[in-house]
Amino acid sequence: MKKIIAACLLALPALAASGIALAQQYPSKPIRWLVPYPAGGGSDFLARTVGQAMSQQMGQPVIIENKAGANTAIAATETARAAPDGYTILNADNGTMVFNSALYSKLSYQPEKDLAPVALVGRFPLILVAGPAGDFKDAKDFIAKAKARPGSINFGSAGAGSPHHLAMELLKVNAGLHMVHIAYRGAAPALSDLAGGQIPVMMVDYAAGAAFLKSGKLRPLAVANASRLPQLPDVPTFNELGIKGVEAAALVGVVAPAATPADIIATLNKQIVAAVNQPNVRQRLVDFGVEPVGSTAQQYADLLRSETVRWHKVIKDQKISLD
Repeated sequence: MKKIIAACLLALPALAASGIALAQQYPSKPIRWLVPYPAGGGSDFLARTVGQAMSQQMGQPVIIENKAGANTAIAATETARAAPDGYTILNADNGTMVFNSALYSKLSYQPEKDLAPVALVGRFPLILVAGPAGDFKDAKDFIAKAKARPGSINFGSAGAGSPHHLAMELLKVNAGLHMVHIAYRGAAPALSDLAGGQIPVMMVDYAAGAAFLKSGKLRPLAVANASRLPQLPDVPTFNELGIKGVEAAALVGVVAPAATPADIIATLNKQIVAAVNQPNVRQRLVDFGVEPVGSTAQQYADLLRSETVRWHKVIKDQKISLD
């Protein structure tokens, strides 16, 4: 028995060294980066831009795989069930990590239990924009008319339960407005109808609405951000207008299966942050309309917890459900 114990003790350093070697070898094969939206959108652009930089840094391909459907739940569930080895990661937004657990009574994955935060990659700040059907001089005029005509003003969104929709619900609560929601299947058809005069206003991120804003087809009224946007320096924040607490953005981060080892999470985080901080990558993101972040895993986890408290209250108070 003493000989067996001695042999086991002698083997421990070798096993530890083997574990360290495996960690040092990561990644030794391609990484799958799932995007829960179709190719061509903001989330897809962010993943492809950062993923390409990561590939160059690590010497391994980062393969972007678009898995759209079920309000991001299809890709989230696949990630949650994947091997926790760092070779399957997910582009996760507010819907995936915050909204879905309040919008659905049953969900095929549990954000807090099944998915581990790796890094917040970028923010897509939201903007209140008006089309030709919106006879508003500015944001104050819009608020005054919406208050004066409760229920008479419609607003569009990229879909029920989307950041665009819930940002408007937050404005309704904080400004004391009553408006009617019209949900579209994506930002593109909503923006087309807004520019065409079928709906008067909506919240949109700059990346999605840039072409309409630059052409003058849409007018920005206010930004739901702590500070003005560099792309729209003359557009005030809601806070400047005296409407406190109306801050909303599509938050896009990376998560991995919950049981992924801490050292692999740390390696992924390091590579993502390094990629985001490459000057050419940062410039591409800013030009597209993304606010680059590149947080620590802990900062991202803390943000998700606070955002869950804030938005679950809005969803509950406004009685919003997607069941």
